[in-house]
Amino acid sequence: MSAEELLNQYGNEYVQALFTTWKLTAISFSAAFVIGIIVTVMRVSPIKPLNAAGEFYIQVFRNISGTALLMLVVYALPYINVVLSYFSCVLVVTILIPSAFCSEYIMSGMNTIGRGQFEAARALGLTFMQIIYRIVLPQSLRASVLPLTNLAVSTMLTTALASQVPMKPTDLTGIVSYINTHAVGGVTAFVISAMMYLATALFIGWVGNRIDQKVRILR
Repeated sequence: MSAEELLNQYGNEYVQALFTTWKLTAISFSAAFVIGIIVTVMRVSPIKPLNAAGEFYIQVFRNISGTALLMLVVYALPYINVVLSYFSCVLVVTILIPSAFCSEYIMSGMNTIGRGQFEAARALGLTFMQIIYRIVLPQSLRASVLPLTNLAVSTMLTTALASQVPMKPTDLTGIVSYINTHAVGGVTAFVISAMMYLATALFIGWVGNRIDQKVRILR
């Protein structure tokens, strides 16, 4: 089938798949960003158990396959009486893995902060949490805009894991399987989905670059 024929016949399904991908990306990245900040604070905490827990979290979810984790969430959790919808299962995976990388990017941003600022903050009598939220996080986040933009794109691409489960409405990857089981979409069906992924990634990159230009720390 040609691209025009596919869009005429399955245009509504493509639109639904695109919005599903956007929804998964927005929720996953937002949650991963918040969790990444929390885990980062744990990793730099002077409390050793929190520090160890943060490092353990990073090592686990930074080094596990998305597909393997999805299979565990879908098929293993019911054995402990935790049954989630397929949409929730995909969300769990697309939040946990990006959150680990988010923490790594924020930690890299922290490394750009001069040690003298920490010493000055301590001299002023600021507590650990005050130093983190008033001095460290604002600067590290400003230095991490572009890496976090790349993470947002990566999170969007990770949502393709939704095609591994019978989720409805499906995502941009799953719609290709749907079309090819109902018609002969062939490579054209993949090309249309790929172009939608590309357009979304370019928009995310554009937004990230604009934010970086506004908040970049000039040294």
